[in-house]
Amino acid sequence: MEENKEVKEGNSETEKKDELSDHFKCKKGGIITMPFIFANEFCEKLAVDGFGNNMVNYLTLQLHMPLTKAANTVTNFKGTASLTPLLGAFVADSYAGPFWTVTVASITYQIAMVCLTISAALPQLRPPPCAGNEVCQEANSKQMAILYFSLLLAAIGSGGIRPCVAAFGANQFVGVDSKHKTNTCVFFNWYYFVMGASMLLASTVLVYIQDNVGWGWGLGIPTVAMLLSIPIFVLGYPLYRFLDPAGSPFTRFLQVIVAAFRKRKVPMVSDPKMLYQNQEIDAPFSADGMLHHTKQFEFLDKAAIVTVKDVDLKSSQKPNFWRLNTVHRVEELKSIIRMLPIWAAGIIFFTAFAQQQTFSLQQANTMDRQLTKSFQIPAASMNLFTVTSMLTTIVFYDRVFVPFASKFTGLNQGITFLHRMGIGFFISIFATLVAGFIEVKRKRVGLATSTSTLPISVFWLVPQYSLHGISEAFMAIGHLEFFYDQAPESMRSTATALFWTANSAGYYASTLLVSLVTKFSAGPNGKNWLPDHNLNKGKLEYFYWLITCLQVPNFVYYFLCAKFFTFKSLHIQTDEGDHDWKGKGLELENGV
Repeated sequence: MEENKEVKEGNSETEKKDELSDHFKCKKGGIITMPFIFANEFCEKLAVDGFGNNMVNYLTLQLHMPLTKAANTVTNFKGTASLTPLLGAFVADSYAGPFWTVTVASITYQIAMVCLTISAALPQLRPPPCAGNEVCQEANSKQMAILYFSLLLAAIGSGGIRPCVAAFGANQFVGVDSKHKTNTCVFFNWYYFVMGASMLLASTVLVYIQDNVGWGWGLGIPTVAMLLSIPIFVLGYPLYRFLDPAGSPFTRFLQVIVAAFRKRKVPMVSDPKMLYQNQEIDAPFSADGMLHHTKQFEFLDKAAIVTVKDVDLKSSQKPNFWRLNTVHRVEELKSIIRMLPIWAAGIIFFTAFAQQQTFSLQQANTMDRQLTKSFQIPAASMNLFTVTSMLTTIVFYDRVFVPFASKFTGLNQGITFLHRMGIGFFISIFATLVAGFIEVKRKRVGLATSTSTLPISVFWLVPQYSLHGISEAFMAIGHLEFFYDQAPESMRSTATALFWTANSAGYYASTLLVSLVTKFSAGPNGKNWLPDHNLNKGKLEYFYWLITCLQVPNFVYYFLCAKFFTFKSLHIQTDEGDHDWKGKGLELENGV
């Protein structure tokens, strides 16, 4: 009897230890991890914008590139840096996980920043300086090769950091408490706020250093900051909540497509409940809950129809997925397909936004930027008005608008992310419209004087910069939140990568638009809307209004996509019972 009692006491102690272990496991994640994660994002954004915001000036003044070539180099780089997140997200979701992907990508980015700093600091890696009316020697092939190699490494590094930091940070709130859905919404607001704070520092301090002290120092500071952020991020390892990668979601998508095609002639079942479901198989990538069957894209449902040719499901838990898939796997693919039209609507928005780093910067270069007799605002620092308005809008939205709107909508996040994105699209239309009228004003002054610096204050550009910042606070954050929320849980890094690919497509679209406008607006005397050397002889206002005209039908297109969008719905099993969660309102419905 005493032996049995000791065994029971031993078992009891073991159970208590297991419970204690589980307790500590679930305590991982949460707000305590944010300083480590935000430090990495802050430094990455500081490095990107510390160079990107002033990159046109570096290419034109230091490497002596023509304006249109420099503008296209900037948008191509930013486009590539926003496209590589797909690769980084694939590695994170399928194999390595977000933590190791971010760590390796940060080291890659560090190497890129070192290369850029060296190329900017050493005179032999740049063409000789020129002044006045001298014919400037453009950078040679060796110097350009170093630049492009550095930019490529930076793009690869960004590809591993951008999607994974956002997803990894949001994952720290998943399952921490019953309000984790609301917490992730708050996280994205403050994630973007940290990005904005970094951009603000880059647009002011770093740009001033680059223009007045030197590019070696201007790039060396963010290089050192990036070097410090890597050990800080790794230091938080014991506190992080990790979600193991569940294999390639793209393989599962391909299996669903192949299985549906092979069964294309099989009659559709009369009741969706007859489709194949297996929670045990789907458990590794359905911790949030099982996806409900939806009526859209019903041809894909054939992948879940059980036929006599399929394996004996009673004796085998894992069928041949190239012939038979679960409803959850089919719905994963449907979720991604449903998101693509909303993704496409973001392209024109980012095309409009891209002009701030190119032609808006050149506008500022021609205007009076003198604040005092001894201080002149760097042209690239005008971006601080975009960042300031964005940060102000984020704080107002999170602290004032959401509590007020939630009283009327009943939604914890105030309004849905689709409404939030729609507001951003609408404000962006006015941003480019206003930019065109401001250019008309600037050019009138330019035609009346022959001086290189026009007697018109650079603060005339504040409205267009500020409107872009407000629109970004609504559309970009809503876009990011939408992808994370509506994508399958196994693709959270990939989902946030979709945000950056829309950004990428917008920058590439800007490159294409600039090339087309330059070609088709060319006159017999060689003039066109976007001249390389003198904006006063061009028609930049027409270019801005062309983008405005593209944004109006894009807004109508988005409105229709949002109106008919089907939110994903999950079936969740908890200790309190079964629930259905609907993404639109972040609410739980009991007793389903």
